[in-house]
Amino acid sequence: MASYNRVILVGNLTRDPQVRYIASGKAVCEIGLAVSHQWFDKQSNTRKEETTFVDITLWGRTAEVAGEYLSKGRPVLIEGRLQLDQWQDKTTGDKRSKLRVVCDSMQMLGSRGDSGGAGGGGGNRGGSQPQQSSAPPQQQQGTGYSQPPAATNEMPPSPVDSFYDSPPEDEVPF
Repeated sequence: MASYNRVILVGNLTRDPQVRYIASGKAVCEIGLAVSHQWFDKQSNTRKEETTFVDITLWGRTAEVAGEYLSKGRPVLIEGRLQLDQWQDKTTGDKRSKLRVVCDSMQMLGSRGDSGGAGGGGGNRGGSQPQQSSAPPQQQQGTGYSQPPAATNEMPPSPVDSFYDSPPEDEVPF
């Protein structure tokens, strides 16, 4: 029988990553990810949300990058596979198990300042991303042109939108 074990998650870190090294010198990092699911409950006429907390293990260079650039609250995309951990509870002797995700690929989302209101991550830690300034654009000397504004997530108005706006009464075209 064929099987397929693949997980793709997008969520926010629940704690700061802690990188450690095993005896062979390979880096390992354990992180926690909060993943939310939202839906509308028609019976109670309210929006509901369920949050699932997932433990993730990162290895090698990915673990080192996570430890250097991620912090609590930061959004991240994780691709990996499920792994079942099983052990014997030392106090009760019961057999215990837990599913975790072993990360194959990690993508940092948002900007360095996006920490979800928690933890650090606002500083420039040696990366090449310049920090955005809210100052007005500077005039270039001698050209009369200003620098283009910083990129935003807002879409420019569509010509179709202005078509449906009613023109002022003194500018009726007939």
